[in-house]
Amino acid sequence: MTYLDLDFVRPKFPALATDWALFDNAGGSVPLGGVIDRIHDYMSTCMVQVDGSYPQSLEATARIQAGHRAAEQLFGAGENEVALGSSSTVLMRTVSSALRPLWNDGDEVIVTDLDHETNIGPWRNLEATGITLREWRFNEETMRLELEDLEPLLNERTRLVAFTHCSNIVGQMRDDARRIVDRVHAAGALVAMDGVAYTPHARADVKALDVDLYVASIYKVFGPHISALYGRHELLARAASQNHFFIGDDEVPYKLEPGNVTHELAASLPAVIEYLEDLDRHHGGAGTIEGAYERIGAHETEIVRPLLTFLHEHPRAKIIGSPVAATGTRAPTVAFTVDGMKASEIPARLDERKVAVRWGHFYAHRLITRLGLHDQDGVVRASMAHYNSPEEVHRLVNELDAVL
Repeated sequence: MTYLDLDFVRPKFPALATDWALFDNAGGSVPLGGVIDRIHDYMSTCMVQVDGSYPQSLEATARIQAGHRAAEQLFGAGENEVALGSSSTVLMRTVSSALRPLWNDGDEVIVTDLDHETNIGPWRNLEATGITLREWRFNEETMRLELEDLEPLLNERTRLVAFTHCSNIVGQMRDDARRIVDRVHAAGALVAMDGVAYTPHARADVKALDVDLYVASIYKVFGPHISALYGRHELLARAASQNHFFIGDDEVPYKLEPGNVTHELAASLPAVIEYLEDLDRHHGGAGTIEGAYERIGAHETEIVRPLLTFLHEHPRAKIIGSPVAATGTRAPTVAFTVDGMKASEIPARLDERKVAVRWGHFYAHRLITRLGLHDQDGVVRASMAHYNSPEEVHRLVNELDAVL
C-alpha cells in the first residue's frame, strides 16, 4: 500500500522520464519542473543586477527575496533568519567563522564521529584558533548517539554541540532531538544541527526544535543546487560579518552570504513550497507543508520496507542501522555491506540493469573509519525519495538478488 498518487507526483519531475530506477536521492534529488521553469524564466527575463531602480532590477530583487522567504517557510523560521549558500559545507564554515569571535581560547565545542563532515570539519577547524574539541562518539551496538555519552562531555566551557538530525548512512531520524537540544541549552551551550538527510523526508520545524543553527541542502529537497542555513536571529545578529568590511553586523543574513546568493537558484525556491502545498492539497489536505511531509513519510515507510526485509533476511548482507521501516525514526536511506564483496562491485553490476545506487563513505568518513569499512570501499547506499514507486523498489530488490 502506498499513500501518494504517483500519477500526480512523478510528472512534476522531468528527470524521472527515464527507464532508469534512481536510488541515489540522498546525494541529490531530481529537481521539480517548477524549479527548472523558474530558473529559466529568471535568466530569460531579469538576469540583471539587483537593488536597482529600473523594472527588471526591481523584479530580480523581489524574486530573490521571495526565495529567502521560501527557505524560511521550509524551516518554519522567522524573516531574515535564513542565509543561502552554494552548499551546506560552505554555510557551516561561514557560520563557524562568524561565531568564533564570540568565544574565548579554551572554550569547547563538541562534535560527533557519526555525522557527515559538513557538521564536523568546520568546527574542528576552530581547534587551530584555540578552541578545544571534544568528540561525542556513537554507540556501535545501537548505532546511535546516546545522550548518556554526551553528559560527561558537557561542562561550563562548552559553547556548542554539533550533531545530526538524521545520519546519511545509518538512516536514523532523531525523534528525541528536542530532548538533546534542551539538555545542551541547560548546560549553557548552543546547538548546530545538520538536517541535510532529514529534510527530504520530514518537516524540520526549527522553532519547535528550539535549535540555534540548522542547515539543509535544498538540492536534496527537490530544488536547485543551493543550501540554506537557519540561525536564531539574536545569534546571527551577534555573529561577526563574513562579507565585505562595509557590510555591517546588522545586515542579517547578507553578512553571511559573501558574494551574494546565486540569483537564479534563489529565485526558484518558491516552487518547492508550492509543490509541497499542492501535494498535500491534492491528497485531501489543507495545503500545508506539514501535511505534505506526513504523506511523504507514510509513503516512504511503505516503499522502503521490501528492501529492508530483503537485506535483513539475506545471509550475506548487513544493514547499517535499523532493519525496521518506521515513519519518523527511519529514513528511506539504506546503507549495507555484503560479505565477500567490496561495496564498489555492486553498483557497477546494477548499472548494467539500469538501477542506480552508489558506494563509498558518503562524507561520513569518521563513521566508516569506526566501522572499519574503508578496505571494503565503504558501504553500498540505496536511497529513496517520495517519488520512487513500489515497482521501482521491487525492481531494485530483484536485481540485487540477482547480483549478490
